[in-house]
Amino acid sequence: MKKTAQLILLSLILSSIFLTACNSRTNEENTSSEENLTIYQSSKQGVTADESNNGNSQDSTLDNEESDAMENIRIKLTFNNEEVIVKMDDNPTSKDFLSLLPLTLTFEDYAGTEKISYPANKLSTEEAPSGIDPTVGDFTYYAPWGNLAIFYKDFGYSNGLIKLGEIESGVETFQDINSDFTVTIEKVD
Repeated sequence: MKKTAQLILLSLILSSIFLTACNSRTNEENTSSEENLTIYQSSKQGVTADESNNGNSQDSTLDNEESDAMENIRIKLTFNNEEVIVKMDDNPTSKDFLSLLPLTLTFEDYAGTEKISYPANKLSTEEAPSGIDPTVGDFTYYAPWGNLAIFYKDFGYSNGLIKLGEIESGVETFQDINSDFTVTIEKVD
């Protein structure tokens, strides 16, 4: 009986140490995540006071020019004698996708909600949100499977879904396609 009590006590002590260590690790990860978020948000806001005092405003100007350039980037999806224009978002995943163009891919229907296709290369998920709640017309990348997804119906929040852009015109053309179809994707000049 005494040995059983000692084993239980030893188990409780070890469990307590383990849980304390895990909690400490979680706190460190949370602090690190909060610091990374603060750094990311600061970098998205442009020049900080320290940068302007150090004369690094040229870097900020280059960042703004690159952002302005991304605001105007559009791609064209050509299929079945139709053209659909997508205005691209400014994020690392969109930029990675643009570097693959031009592409010709086969799309198929998925769940009566979206058309999907699998590019040969997986895209960067750097700085990507944990997921999004897509709406009709969203041109997206589903990181866990490595597929593009064009939503022609509303859908709920999806972990791992990254918005690449938004269809400006022609989203209704996807609803009536019932079989696989080939799409040529290229930048619009």
